[in-house]
Amino acid sequence: MTPETALPQPTGLPVQCLPGKPPVLRTPRLAGQASARAWAVEHTEAIRTELLRHGHILIRGLPIERQEHFADLRDVLVRQRAAYREKATPRSDFGADVYSSTDLPPMQPIRQHNENSYTLDFPGLLLFCCLDAPDTGGATTVADVRQVLKALPSDLVERFRATGWLLNRNYHAHAGLPWQTAFSTDEREDVAEYCERNLIGHSWQGEAGLRTVQRRSALVRHPRTHEEVWFNHAAFWSRWSLDKDIRDVMEMTFGTDGLPFDTAFGDGSALTAQDVDALNEAYDSATRRESWQPGDLMLVDNILSAHGRDAYRGSRRILVAMGEPVALRDSSPTVSPAPGPLT
Repeated sequence: MTPETALPQPTGLPVQCLPGKPPVLRTPRLAGQASARAWAVEHTEAIRTELLRHGHILIRGLPIERQEHFADLRDVLVRQRAAYREKATPRSDFGADVYSSTDLPPMQPIRQHNENSYTLDFPGLLLFCCLDAPDTGGATTVADVRQVLKALPSDLVERFRATGWLLNRNYHAHAGLPWQTAFSTDEREDVAEYCERNLIGHSWQGEAGLRTVQRRSALVRHPRTHEEVWFNHAAFWSRWSLDKDIRDVMEMTFGTDGLPFDTAFGDGSALTAQDVDALNEAYDSATRRESWQPGDLMLVDNILSAHGRDAYRGSRRILVAMGEPVALRDSSPTVSPAPGPLT
């Protein structure tokens, strides 16, 4: 039986919604961190209600100048911190569970994705904060994955609903993150135990390499609103999302089965370039962006919204914190998680 959708009612907060942009909530003039904290305490529940309605919300006008200010407001808005596991991209760790949003090169755009969609539990809430805004570009883009799901071809959705999706990772010494960084250990036994516990197939490749494969659901339901959403990295890590020249070099270097990341249908069937184009077009149709300003704070419901990053020029300091962990089993997956087949 499909659960009934439970959307919250508007709160009366002055949230501005413009086409192509995330909803923006402007604060009154706040004198300093103490005033910002008091304002956040007063409006936390209303903000979280608006977040459920929109999937993401940008708060503008907060006097956030240092990472300590951000961490303080995070502790007001987030009930429980969430861990960052099975790391996939480089980040700087500033302590207190605050990280750089990404340390990937400025000219490399980042496609839409739901954080940690491949783990058995994942953050339900992401907070981004701008300390320094870039000269041009660099928006943290967002996409309501309820809209993404509606925009996808129905036959493609049903195939993913029935099979789920596979994530294939090959950890190389000089491409992507090494397994020691991804799993936060230097011990192979620790990796094997983690993979066994988290339903990940794994095999060691020579002295330095590791291959992992895991099947996950491509669709889930939000535990609060019960809405079904598109929730995965199937397009994000597909070979067909790579620039052709980069894909050719990667396949020449690592072989067609040795790419650092690749995806497939959950039964192991290959995704076609046309499949992935359809997924990326659906994301593009739902993507919203707003240029960062110093002090901006953006909350993203990680189940209702995907996020990404535009390429940029100039200095850019965007922090991120994760919270409200959600277990996959509490999100009505359409297929059970399982280790993927190792080929």
